[in-house]
Amino acid sequence: MLQSYLPILLLICVGVVLGLIMLILGLKLPNAKPNAEKSKPYESGFDAREDARSSFNIRYYLVAILFILFDIELVFLLPWAVALPEISPAAFWSMLMFLGILGLGLLYEWRRGALEWD
Repeated sequence: MLQSYLPILLLICVGVVLGLIMLILGLKLPNAKPNAEKSKPYESGFDAREDARSSFNIRYYLVAILFILFDIELVFLLPWAVALPEISPAAFWSMLMFLGILGLGLLYEWRRGALEWD
């Protein structure tokens, strides 16, 4: 019975050992040559010239939320695609309905101009 857990235990051990090796190498082999350019604050690809509390364009947040929304919904397709030969016709049509609703949402956002970056 315990032999079936051996691959999982081996995977955990390899992960812990590799993590420790990388941690030790990161501490022992630092490549820290600080200069003025490396010490500058950097965020979101913009130079830090303004106040940190300045507001971004709302389209930045809208595109980010839409990306996360469609990315998470596409994660549901992988188990469905793997189990496609064994699923029932009802599961097949319900997933097609899900894809249709997802496509309609994408079309709506496209028509509203949410994906345009001016």
